[in-house]
Amino acid sequence: MKSSRAVIAWCGRKPALLTLLLTLSSTAMATDTPPPQYPNYPSETPAKFTPVTSSYDYVERDVMIPMRDGVKLNTVILIPKSAKHEGIVLTRTPYDAKELTHHVMSGHLGPMLEGYDNATDVIVEDGYIRVIQDIRGKYGSGGDYVMNRPVHGPLNPTPVDDATDTYDTIDWLVKNIPESNGKVGTIGISYDGFEPLMSLVNPHPALKVAVPMNPMVDGWMGDDWFHQGAFRAQNMSYIYEQVATRDNSVKWWTSYHDEYDLFMQAGSVGELGRQYGMEQLGFWQKTIAHPAYDSFWSDQAVDKILAAQPLKVPTMLVHSLWDQEDIYGALAVYRAIKPKDKNGDMVKLVMGPWHHGQEIEEGSSLGAIRFGSDTSKYFREHILRPYLAQYLKDGAPKADIAPVTAYQTGANQWQRLSRWPLACEDGCATKSRALYLLPDNKLGFSAPAGSSAYDEYVSDPAHPVPFRARPIQPVGYDGGLTWPQWLVDDQREASGRTDVVTYVSDVLTEPLVISGAPVAHLVASTSGTDSDWVVKVIDVYPDQVSAQPEMGGYQLAISMDILRGRYREGFDNPKPIAANQPLAYSINLPAANHVFLPGHRVMVQVQSSWFPLYDRNPQTFVPNIFWAKPGDYQKATQRIYHAPAQASYIALPVISH
Repeated sequence: MKSSRAVIAWCGRKPALLTLLLTLSSTAMATDTPPPQYPNYPSETPAKFTPVTSSYDYVERDVMIPMRDGVKLNTVILIPKSAKHEGIVLTRTPYDAKELTHHVMSGHLGPMLEGYDNATDVIVEDGYIRVIQDIRGKYGSGGDYVMNRPVHGPLNPTPVDDATDTYDTIDWLVKNIPESNGKVGTIGISYDGFEPLMSLVNPHPALKVAVPMNPMVDGWMGDDWFHQGAFRAQNMSYIYEQVATRDNSVKWWTSYHDEYDLFMQAGSVGELGRQYGMEQLGFWQKTIAHPAYDSFWSDQAVDKILAAQPLKVPTMLVHSLWDQEDIYGALAVYRAIKPKDKNGDMVKLVMGPWHHGQEIEEGSSLGAIRFGSDTSKYFREHILRPYLAQYLKDGAPKADIAPVTAYQTGANQWQRLSRWPLACEDGCATKSRALYLLPDNKLGFSAPAGSSAYDEYVSDPAHPVPFRARPIQPVGYDGGLTWPQWLVDDQREASGRTDVVTYVSDVLTEPLVISGAPVAHLVASTSGTDSDWVVKVIDVYPDQVSAQPEMGGYQLAISMDILRGRYREGFDNPKPIAANQPLAYSINLPAANHVFLPGHRVMVQVQSSWFPLYDRNPQTFVPNIFWAKPGDYQKATQRIYHAPAQASYIALPVISH
């Protein structure tokens, strides 16, 4: 064998021969025999597996139901094997129909339906056919997604909307489920509660009943996106996850443990949206382009839409008194459609002491507040169950349900009422009484007579008032998050701040009963040219509560909300505020049905930020607060007036006998 040096020298004398050898070598390598063939080892997974479900107590049918424009919607149908001439309970959802019906895999229908949006005990025990459908553009359904898709009209030029999709779905169901009796009811919570309201627009003849619970109705006036002009900043995460992908697979992220810090570092919420790439999201683009209550918002407000519709379907509206997400919607729809109920049988209202959606969960408490019984179970067993049966069960008796069933907090009892807000039996009346903000931080029913003209505080956007104790958690229900409880948080966290002015009544010697929506009438001034006003009506517990010591001195919010001052003269007409001028503001607060017990006191708090639940007002008028610049955020001196000629007060809906 030659050495490598000898080979190189030899190849150098024979270049043509070297080229030939290299070519032959390459050809030989290219024509080498293929690698050895190994025996085929058959896969242990079948091409298609068919589960054996003969022991299940239900039959599942997954279908794609065609809509009038050819788009097909993914629909899960769960039919009890015992079903015969049974009613159908339909929920349309943007939250994954498969997950909502397969939360826990089981051969029994009950565990399958445990989870969000299923009143499982009623649906399963009463043998209904359960149908859950992905709405257009979400999860397994075809088509394009639009947040709370407006009905056909100026905002939606297409021939399809959630109303037509519901109509087409019901039409298919009653023609293709032989186990049904041809009667359908729609039910749902939140976004899923918006869908039963859409079913009332030109309803299908087979739709016999609708139960919208905590529905999204008017996203600007008082539900998810704004409250009376102030943007609900913490809901940006929902918009991000809901719109970015069909299956919500892109998740909101943060580098902060405290959401207060997250929103502060960005400055404006428009800038935070830019940092998250939200300009790619159609709904976000529309939101930031319409900060005022223009036709974009008012034309899709569901209460206004239903006010223009004939009332054809019996409807039960379910409202939570401490709904931290959609506290406006159910009562707005009630006000819109109840006047159409000429015989008093078509519209029912239920008001429970719950957070958003708690009516299908355990309901004996909310945060630190105890009710002494499971109020949610009472609703499902004594109200929802007979109500659905009346309309969906063949031969079922008429349900004995009052026009209004309202839980009275404080006294902790259910009431059967004839009407709302004049929700009182014969011999009672709701009368608005002025509860005055008085000098020396007092509160009372007598008008101010002293010489003290006002109280003042400095509102600093660099240090906004947190809406709850820090660190502030994100919006969510899982993993130990307490978001559902924030409306019943102890308000002592705010009452000790110098940028919150507090007024307190004397200790009550007799019950003070309110039933309706308080309205705050402030005479206030700001040294800036824009301002937010937050008003809270609070039940202050005695200093010691023997039955529950941790409730000693607790400050329980009964009704509170925010108004963006630029809309003082009209929600569609933002204007700068005249600096340092006492002006009148009217602030609508959420409905309450409450007893302030003897030994308690009434408190009112007023402040100018509620962060980061709502975005910061720069306190300098700018065309669009979404894009306020750092220099726009300025301190302002705020004054709340209580002189005899400039009295500030809360119009309380007091029940008198």
